Amino acid sequence: MKRIITFTACFVLITFFVYGQSKRDPRSVAMADAYTTIADGIFAIGYNPALLAYQRDKPFMLQLLGVDFGIVGNFFSLKNLSEISGDTLVGARKDALFRNFEDSGGLTFFQDLHVPTPILNYASGNMAFTSNTIILTNTRIPLGLLRLMLYGNADYPDIDLTFNYEILGVNELGFSFAVPYETFAWGVTLKYLQGLFYFGIDPDSSKANLETTEDALYGQGSYLLRQGIGGSGLGLDVGFATKEINGWRVGFSMINAIGKITWNRPSFIKDILAGPDKIYGNKDDLWHFSWGGTVLNDSMAIRYTYQIDSVNAQTLSSDSLFTSKQVIVRNVDENGKLKEFSINYPAIFRIGVSKSLPDYLISSDLVTGFENRFFARARWRWSIGVEMQKFPSFPLRIGYGWGGADFKELSLGFGFHKGPIIFDFGFAFRNGIWIHTMKGLNISTALTITSFRSRKSKPAEETSAGPAPVPVEQNEQEAKPEEQPESRSFPGEEQ
Repeated sequence: MKRIITFTACFVLITFFVYGQSKRDPRSVAMADAYTTIADGIFAIGYNPALLAYQRDKPFMLQLLGVDFGIVGNFFSLKNLSEISGDTLVGARKDALFRNFEDSGGLTFFQDLHVPTPILNYASGNMAFTSNTIILTNTRIPLGLLRLMLYGNADYPDIDLTFNYEILGVNELGFSFAVPYETFAWGVTLKYLQGLFYFGIDPDSSKANLETTEDALYGQGSYLLRQGIGGSGLGLDVGFATKEINGWRVGFSMINAIGKITWNRPSFIKDILAGPDKIYGNKDDLWHFSWGGTVLNDSMAIRYTYQIDSVNAQTLSSDSLFTSKQVIVRNVDENGKLKEFSINYPAIFRIGVSKSLPDYLISSDLVTGFENRFFARARWRWSIGVEMQKFPSFPLRIGYGWGGADFKELSLGFGFHKGPIIFDFGFAFRNGIWIHTMKGLNISTALTITSFRSRKSKPAEETSAGPAPVPVEQNEQEAKPEEQPESRSFPGEEQ
């Protein structure tokens, strides 16, 4: 039993890991995402574009290389696997396990991969241009199925068995600018969302359940799996940040305040994948989705249905209790024209505060989404991060987060800043703060260059080769009038 569970866990982790927030960088990872008021240069994009107004010394910043990937779930960890291996779940332990699933709506997995396009992430002054490729995968095994496995169906006559699976690839092209005022600044990022691919179960057109009556079990389900190649859409980020006053700064932002991707439009991505004949959806394509050996073009979707009929003690041996079928349906209108469909690009609200000290930088954030999709979760998350700046060329960072999708997170990282070179690394234990309790991880690294004068948090004090200061004693002597020698009169005539 122990071997089977361990093998299953490894298979699930590996399967989802290879697929790989809207935008992340190593410094934000190392500080547990407490980044709304301290992000600098191109790294302010995706967190708070208003911070472009406060770039350190205003030199340019160019990102050469970078990669960020992560995976997180709500159950699989070394500790949890060890506790349930070879044991029977009863009573309080079973209830605690189910409550863990209930908070997330089932057994969930989320994976993301972020790759900034080399050379195409640039910031100078209060403006920036960025380009990032993001691959996101959401998977959820329904709570009803887990309830059925743990408690049976006696107390729950109608069980929801709707699965959720979505994978999305998108390239974010953004132009950002900030407008500074005397005590604050606001900023905007205008984004073009170039959809690369999408495949998933349409949540609005899919439903599955299991119903219990006094006589038998009944169930039915219908899933619509749709694909998209070469989508497009627009996004908008807005942000606000105060000027640093006595080391304090406050800010907030709305990331993806507007964000939607529409699929099945004409796209150069589809033209590239179509191959020599320039027609997407046949065997000469450079790449395409397929289902059951059938090549899917952009007008095809899959409808999978099943029926469970009258399962009881007398009919268990019948072959017709469970029937299913899958058909390829064409997603076209009455004129044969391809139907478009859209998906929301989730919005995130951030508010933060930071305090700058001579050798430390402390930052704290509150973040929430508005729906449980991709990188967003409709629950608050608090985080705090500390950056030690005693050695400016080698900053050290640590952070802690609580709530949101990860529940608990411990992160750490470092940087190497010398001359024009900016190298950063960040690592996070996700949904757990130790190796044996973590249910995911996040690794991020980036190499960036800036001006040869490097980036200074404060301008250097001016020095001049003037005359040495006058000693205090000399000043006092110059301030006093010189004592005149005592005057003596010459002898008079009477002497």
